[in-house]
Amino acid sequence: MSDKTDAADPSANATQAWINLMRAQQRVLAAIERDFKAAGLPGLGWYDVLWELSRADGGRLRPFEIEERTLLAQYNLSRLIDRLEREGLVERQTFDKDGRGRWVLITEKGRALRSAMWDIYAKAIARHVGARLPEADAAQLSALLSRLL
Repeated sequence: MSDKTDAADPSANATQAWINLMRAQQRVLAAIERDFKAAGLPGLGWYDVLWELSRADGGRLRPFEIEERTLLAQYNLSRLIDRLEREGLVERQTFDKDGRGRWVLITEKGRALRSAMWDIYAKAIARHVGARLPEADAAQLSALLSRLL
């Protein structure tokens, strides 16, 4: 008995594209994480949260907004924000009268760490992606992936 759906099975090319996309993502992310570790810096999740906060209006977002803008699950995000706060990289600020609504605000220390991490991240992107793709191929890949978004 087969499990039929309304959608047709993917083509061989679509399936291979999916496999290559997932493998490339895993390998490049692992290489970037190794570059951060070698530089004595925290992982990509820290960068992602600090990046989103640094570009937000007033340097602050509510936790659910951070979750929407990153790939972090809510339970992981809560623990990460706790660690960022302990390190002095973010602050939590209450905005509701009853104290339930909270902002997460990036600190100057958080901005400085994000900047230091970008120095490593930018070089990692150049090495692990840019050095392997001619500029025209990178533009084409970007356009193709945008269609999936």
